Amino acid sequence: MEIKSATFTISSAKLSQCPQDDKMEFAFIGRSNVGKSSLINMLTDHKGLAKTSATPGKTLLINHFLINGEWYIIDLPGYGFAKRSKSVQRSIDEMITSYILHREQLVNVFLLIDIRHEPQKIDTEFMNWLGENGVPFSIVFTKADKLSASKLRANVDAYLQSLLDTWEELPPYFVTSSEKKQGREPLLDYIESILLGSSGS
Repeated sequence: MEIKSATFTISSAKLSQCPQDDKMEFAFIGRSNVGKSSLINMLTDHKGLAKTSATPGKTLLINHFLINGEWYIIDLPGYGFAKRSKSVQRSIDEMITSYILHREQLVNVFLLIDIRHEPQKIDTEFMNWLGENGVPFSIVFTKADKLSASKLRANVDAYLQSLLDTWEELPPYFVTSSEKKQGREPLLDYIESILLGSSGS
């Protein structure tokens, strides 16, 4: 898939403020500092589209980016950010839950995982919650360039193996590096297959 245009549309504090059209939406979410904004910018080939920050936890709203005038990338706030107050984190969690469970235009959630780390309980719990609620999702391993090829493969294998403790079938997964643009084409091809599958049904 070729990205010809990518434009910021709106930031919403609640579901009712999101665009009222019927374009399909692909949401990106992960723990704070997982490299979400960098990944969105890499996918769209637009360095300043999603605001990157050295300070984790900056995304507090549901951000819509219109791609090729046809579909949306959704930048969701990170979960599990310890430095937010509990009340702020609670309102963000409610916003995320409301969007994921009730947004009819949402067709896939891309769950970002920093592949440098061991499986984190907060990630597996979020994954299980998506599964329990029947939300289609894929795993996006980020920061692949930070590891050697052998360590990367070992970490991915270990992660997938840990998922088999609770999952009969593994979700689709992608290995990415925003620095090296690794994984860009497979991810965009996957999005395109969903878009084409829907238009053909």
